[in-house]
Amino acid sequence: MKPTPSDSEVSQSTSEILLPAGFRFAGATGGIKASGKPDVSLIVSDKPCVAAAVTTTNQVFAAPVTLCRERSPTAKCRAVITNSGNANACTGRQGDLDAIQMGSVVADRLECEAEDVFVMSTGVIGQPLPMAKVLVGIENAFGNLGDSAEHFIAANDAICTTDAYRKNVSIAFEAGGQSYRLAAMCKGAGMIAPNMATMLGVVVTDFPMSIEQAPQALRRITERSFNRVSVDGHMSTNDTVVLMTGGDEQSVVTDEVLDEFVAAASDACLELAKLLVADGEGAVRFFEVAVEGAMSDADALTIAQTVAASPLVKTAITGGDPNWGRIVSAAGYAGPKMDVANTSLTIEGVTVFENGQPVTIDAAKLSETMKSAVEVKLRLTVGTGSGASEYWSSDLTVDYVRFNSLYTT
Repeated sequence: MKPTPSDSEVSQSTSEILLPAGFRFAGATGGIKASGKPDVSLIVSDKPCVAAAVTTTNQVFAAPVTLCRERSPTAKCRAVITNSGNANACTGRQGDLDAIQMGSVVADRLECEAEDVFVMSTGVIGQPLPMAKVLVGIENAFGNLGDSAEHFIAANDAICTTDAYRKNVSIAFEAGGQSYRLAAMCKGAGMIAPNMATMLGVVVTDFPMSIEQAPQALRRITERSFNRVSVDGHMSTNDTVVLMTGGDEQSVVTDEVLDEFVAAASDACLELAKLLVADGEGAVRFFEVAVEGAMSDADALTIAQTVAASPLVKTAITGGDPNWGRIVSAAGYAGPKMDVANTSLTIEGVTVFENGQPVTIDAAKLSETMKSAVEVKLRLTVGTGSGASEYWSSDLTVDYVRFNSLYTT
C-alpha cells in the first residue's frame, strides 16, 4: 500500500506560495464537523472583481450550486464563502434559504450586495445545514482574514472533508509580455467523476479579463484539467470551481493573450486534478491513459475516459497486472471507431500489443514495474488519425469499498 503523503509532499510550502495581490483568506472552525477540524473557508477580494463559476452537470444539485449559477459571471464579486462537513444538498426550501443566508451574512460584513458573494458547500448529502454553527464559523473566519501564505493554507484546509491532504498550487506566469500570479486550491478524494468531480475549487489571479472572457476562460481550463480525472465515476451534487480575477477590468486583453493565460492556468489546475486522483479514497496508485491515432480529439477523450472508468482496468492497476486485454477491449466498446490492425498499447513504456497482435513480454517483470510506480502510464494507439487526448484515474481497492460502505454510519 502507498503511504499517505504529508501536506508538505503534495502542496507548496509557505515560502513557495505566490499569491496575487488584492485577496485575503481565512479558515475557521464553527463546529460543523464532529472532529472539531476547520469547516468554514473565506476568500475575499479587496475590491469588486470579475468572477465566474462552473458547476456540476448532475441533475440533482445542491442549494449553493443554484446561487453560483445565478451569480456567474459578474464584474463585482467580493467573496467566496465555503462550509465543509455538510453538502446542503437535497435539503429542500430550507436548504435554499440557508445558502442565501450564508452569502447575505458575508455580504453584510463586506458592505456589498448578497449577489456579490459566491457560496459553496461540501459534505454529507441530505442533512440540514446547522446554521448556528455555520454563522459562528463565518464570524470566526472574518476574525482570521489575512493575505499571507499561512492564511491561504488555512482557507484550503477548511474546505477539506475526506481528503488525506490539502491541495493547492501557485505560479508566476507571463502573458502578453506582462508578469502575473495565480493561486488555486481544491478539495476532493472520492465521488470523483468527469464534469468535474466531487470537488470544490477556487482560482485567484491578478490577470485582467472582462466579464465576457472569464466564463469562457474557466470552461476551457476545467475541460483541460478537472474534467480529465475520475476516481469512481460518481458525479457529485456540489461540484463548483470559481475563478476570481483581481486584474483591472479596463485592461482588456486580446484573445491571443487570453490563450496564454488559459494555457498557464490549465497546467496549474491539472496539477491539482492529478492530486484529486492520487488522493482517491483507499487508492494505492493512479494511472494515465493517453490515446492517440483517433479520428478526433473528442473520440480520443471518449476512449480514454472509458478505459479509465473500467473496474477491470482499475483492479488490474491495483494488482499490478499487465492484463492488456482489459484495456484494449474497453477501448473497443467506447464507441468511437478504432482501426484494430493499427492498434498498439504500451504499459509503463513496454509494448504489450502492437498493430493488432500480442507481444511476448516478461509479465512478472512488468508487473513489478507497475507495482513500484505511483503513476502507471498507459499509451494506446487506436489508428492513424490525428486525434489525441489524456485522462487520469485511480485504481480500485478493498479499502475504497470499505471506506465508502461506512461513510454515513
